[in-house]
Amino acid sequence: MSLRRISTAVAATLLFCTVAVGVARAQGNRSVNDFSLKNASNAEVSLRSYAGSKAVVIAFVNPSCAFSKLYRDRFRALTSTYKERGVQFIFINAPINLEGGQTVDPGDAASLPFFTDEGQKVSSLLGVTKTPEVVLLQPVGDGFAVRYKGAIDDNPQVEGYVKERYLATALDDVLAGRSSSVTDKRAAGCLIKRM
Repeated sequence: MSLRRISTAVAATLLFCTVAVGVARAQGNRSVNDFSLKNASNAEVSLRSYAGSKAVVIAFVNPSCAFSKLYRDRFRALTSTYKERGVQFIFINAPINLEGGQTVDPGDAASLPFFTDEGQKVSSLLGVTKTPEVVLLQPVGDGFAVRYKGAIDDNPQVEGYVKERYLATALDDVLAGRSSSVTDKRAAGCLIKRM
């Protein structure tokens, strides 16, 4: 066998493996059974308590992260739009690699339900690394299927320049009973600090 044929065979094999891994990721059976978070009153709230929702959006944010600040109004609009359609939003105040205080703005606390992820167990479980980053879960059987993970939209800096609304598209697909046309998009933001 010539060197050229071997190179072509190796290249074809690598391409096939790359496509197979991408398809497996996009169609994978990613699911979550349950986890617990602490709410503002320091009471534990389990994911299972939202099993009656049509979908649950877990949003990881941090009040000290400039990117999270840029999404405040977008999160309020998404929550307002989709709450009436049976979607529950959970905002997790995740620590980031910045010095200084990381307290929740009272204006945000009044309009967005903030939770604490002690020991970053939930962010690790869901594979989240940045703020803001979201995970869309759909109740299925005894657990929740991951339908989307990643960026909220394609422009973290200027809302007026957004062309693709990844989370809204995934939510619309799930609520319509369709397979999500987008399953993963890399988020831009502040790195979550691992303890």
